[in-house]
Amino acid sequence: MLKNRHDNRNSTHNNRINVLIAIVFLFAAALVGRLFYLQVLKYNYYLTVANNQQQTEKVLIPERGKIYLVDDQDTTGNGLYPLATNKQFALIYAVPHDIKSPDEAQDIANKLFFVFDQANVETQVDADFAKSDQAELAAELAPTAGLAAADKAAAAAAITHQYNLFHNDKTWLLNRNSKRNEAIDNVKKSEVAAYLEILSRSDSQYAPLEKKVSEDDLKRFYSLFLDANGQAIAYDKLSIKNGRVFELLPDGKSQEVHPDAIYHNMQSFRYYPENNIAAHLLGFVQTQDNVLTGNYGLEGFFNTELSGVNGYMKSGVGAGGNVGILNGQEYQPPTNGSDLILTINRSIEVYACQQLEIAAKIHKSDSASVVVVDPKTGAIIALCTYPDFDPNNYQEEKDLSVFNDPVVFQQYEPGSVFKAITMAASLNEGKITPDTTYTDYGFIMQKGWKQPIKNAEYGGHGVVTMTYVLQESLNTGAIFAMQQIGAPTFAKYVQSFGFGVRTGIELESESSGNINNLLVKKINDLDADTSAFGQGLSTTPLQMLMAYAAIANGGVLMKPYVVQDIVDPAGNKSVTRPMIVRQVISGKTANLLTGMLIADVEGGNSQKTKIPGYYVGGKTGTAQIAYKGKYLANETIHTFIGFAPADNPKFVMLVKFDNPKDFPYADYTATPLFKTIADFMLKYYQIPKER
Repeated sequence: MLKNRHDNRNSTHNNRINVLIAIVFLFAAALVGRLFYLQVLKYNYYLTVANNQQQTEKVLIPERGKIYLVDDQDTTGNGLYPLATNKQFALIYAVPHDIKSPDEAQDIANKLFFVFDQANVETQVDADFAKSDQAELAAELAPTAGLAAADKAAAAAAITHQYNLFHNDKTWLLNRNSKRNEAIDNVKKSEVAAYLEILSRSDSQYAPLEKKVSEDDLKRFYSLFLDANGQAIAYDKLSIKNGRVFELLPDGKSQEVHPDAIYHNMQSFRYYPENNIAAHLLGFVQTQDNVLTGNYGLEGFFNTELSGVNGYMKSGVGAGGNVGILNGQEYQPPTNGSDLILTINRSIEVYACQQLEIAAKIHKSDSASVVVVDPKTGAIIALCTYPDFDPNNYQEEKDLSVFNDPVVFQQYEPGSVFKAITMAASLNEGKITPDTTYTDYGFIMQKGWKQPIKNAEYGGHGVVTMTYVLQESLNTGAIFAMQQIGAPTFAKYVQSFGFGVRTGIELESESSGNINNLLVKKINDLDADTSAFGQGLSTTPLQMLMAYAAIANGGVLMKPYVVQDIVDPAGNKSVTRPMIVRQVISGKTANLLTGMLIADVEGGNSQKTKIPGYYVGGKTGTAQIAYKGKYLANETIHTFIGFAPADNPKFVMLVKFDNPKDFPYADYTATPLFKTIADFMLKYYQIPKER
């Protein structure tokens, strides 16, 4: 009995040991398996996790290339002026969590409004009041509309006099000022409330308040706070160094200005020093998915070259928190963008753009353009359009179509300026001379077309020369010249002059125009006739300019270009060489046609472009505006294209007004502006007088 009990106890003990050994073995096997899983099968995963904890990766952004234009007045010696560059601006933000009281938030909001909003609000309120005053005066003058001219003038003068007396009365002025202040206060309450809403987010550690703040406005804002010693800060004692604001103390030392709960970061933005000048030529830069991207103009066309190449850095974090580059292969410095040096002359560009804006407003034109080219090279000297925009604040534009450059984008029926192209073709074929005559009856009838094709001003001129045709801009004479060579040959010259295809200039959104009516196997007689005087086909202003430049260049068509050099970060230059497209007409033909165009300026419709001491060649065009298969009534496009000095042209210029409201023909709108700018350029280039 005792032995059996002892055996049973031993057996139980052994079983327990075996179970324990089995458990230990299984645990060890599980541990080994787990280690194998972690260290072998999941090695790459945990290595990545570890690296992510101990390493940081950063994309290094390059500096965007600058855009320069030629500046003969430059005092630095390089003869260039930055038309597009990069500049540091501040992003002002608050940490609402650190704002101690509602009163402090109110104080900050008031200061924000004072620096960033008040001037604009006052300007807008004053403009609204002025508009209201004008409407009030117009309403008072309305009853005089039906009076005879003399009575109307007298009544209007009396009403205006009484109106001015009333609006200069002290009581009225006090009341107006009170209303003005009330209007400003109402806007201020709204703007300040918007700031307070941002500042009241007590759980937020970051609340942006103002973006793209200039250094001047940043100092103005910080000068409204007290410094670390509780003293008022003088604006003229503030300076910015390495993105931080410092106050110069009486002892000559500086201390950093750091208002409670208010901070700023300096960021690099694209900056256009000339604001609206050459806006369409430049385009603009915007941030898309945290990447600066060029849009329209040169910024869009050369976005890759200007952007450069991102760099890359992977750094390790040591036990002490120090950061260092792991090895040479983990660091790739960014490659900055290339710079563009333009053919645009700053002095001429600024003057031309200013004069264009003045003239466009005088003539109440929907839009207007001026573009100038060197006919010998194809280099664009100036390019201006109206209305324009400020690329620094492109986001304020509601109509996106304003960004398209009409010089290369807009297709229009050019009208009578195209008659020079028709004459060039017929002269070059030897079918006419400047003295060739025909009988002008004032109209012609085309077979299959019920209405007569007339001159702009109805009435026949009798037997006249081809030179007279250009001088008086006779549609029938242009048709006569075209018919001497036939529609197919005429169409070939139109193509040869570069119409119907893009010029290839380095600008986005260039259009090709439309000469499809002349590209069919059998050209309709009516299409050929109307094309001869610039209707029924469409061109861009740049195409028209380059066609005239070919005439001024002895019949040689050049490719237009606006970028003279591309300079990479290492200083290597890629130089644009003038490119001949083709010889369109002979030098003899070009000379004959130049004489005819001089005659137009000397004694024809273009006489307002005459400049004392110089011969100028050119042609006006007043074109109807086609819309949905019909021509609009009382809406026209005015163009003048000319060159000077005519015997050896330094420049060719196109001036164009879209739907001016004050005069019906281009010789009253486009020609005076051409003369103003051309006279400036001849003096600027110091070209000796010819006569």
